[in-house]
Amino acid sequence: MELARLGAGYVSPNPMVGCVITHGDRIIGEGFHRQYGDLHAEANAIRSVKEKSLLSSSTLFVNLEPCAHQGKTPPCTKRIIAAHIPRVIVGSIDPNPIVSGKGVENLKAAGCRVTVGILEEECDALNRDYMTFHRLRRPYVLLKWAQTADGFIDVDRSHCATDRPVWITGEYERTLVHKWRSETRAIMVGTNTALLDNPALNLRQWKGRLPLRIVLDRTGRLPASLRLFDGSQPTLVFSEKALPLTTAECAVVPFDDSLPQRILDELYRRNIASLLIEGGAILLQSFIRCGLWDEARIFTGRQTFGKGVTAPTAKGKTIYEEQLPNSTLKVKCKK
Repeated sequence: MELARLGAGYVSPNPMVGCVITHGDRIIGEGFHRQYGDLHAEANAIRSVKEKSLLSSSTLFVNLEPCAHQGKTPPCTKRIIAAHIPRVIVGSIDPNPIVSGKGVENLKAAGCRVTVGILEEECDALNRDYMTFHRLRRPYVLLKWAQTADGFIDVDRSHCATDRPVWITGEYERTLVHKWRSETRAIMVGTNTALLDNPALNLRQWKGRLPLRIVLDRTGRLPASLRLFDGSQPTLVFSEKALPLTTAECAVVPFDDSLPQRILDELYRRNIASLLIEGGAILLQSFIRCGLWDEARIFTGRQTFGKGVTAPTAKGKTIYEEQLPNSTLKVKCKK
């Protein structure tokens, strides 16, 4: 699992997978899935073994069921069988219908001794995006916002036009958010956030694959001068009508009570396995109200506004809490 995490932000829509090969009490090979389209963890681990003769009496550990189909790379089960590895330990069964159970079946049919379900809960959690995508047929939805100590997400800017957001947290927290962006495939904001903050939604403070930028624009009132439309990375606009965009793509959907579900359906169709929603309050609360969220990461700063835009409210189980330099970070899960 530690090896698998090294692929975070680079392998989606594939899962993060790590593999270790042992001979007796000695590790003789390691590998992980480094980048989407490249060799899988099992292939990299087998290639890393210097004494290939040891493979025929070795054990292969992998956090997710080896694939048994031809994709961008050959089936991992064929590589394992060809290497004559006699024992395979698997964390989770792959929920992808084209794989699920077939990898284990193929290995057993070839004479491998296969054990399944070792640290299964931890392995599932590692690839929560991938698991949610295939089990629920939608992206994993991560909510993020910063609120003041008295519960406001922003000051009232309804009567002013400014692209300068009012910061509630500090530099450390902003860097952390950029890291989260690198680990998700899409980031979304609402119309008012786009107009008032003029966000770039890029990775200025972290390295990784640029995510798909998503913005809502029901009536086409966002100006082309916004940084979202600078052409530097893919951008998708959800609108009620077709918009004449030159640096972004438009998806036309009805803006009704089922809008959150329609957005997730479209992203599923586009093979987007994870979505980070960064604002604003109305957009965040709409997904909470529909129950279409999995995790919320909430920064609570130390200052107060007294009045302003009320922060969203998400009921759920707190699974993590940490004191950061300028705020308290609380992570909640819906279930």
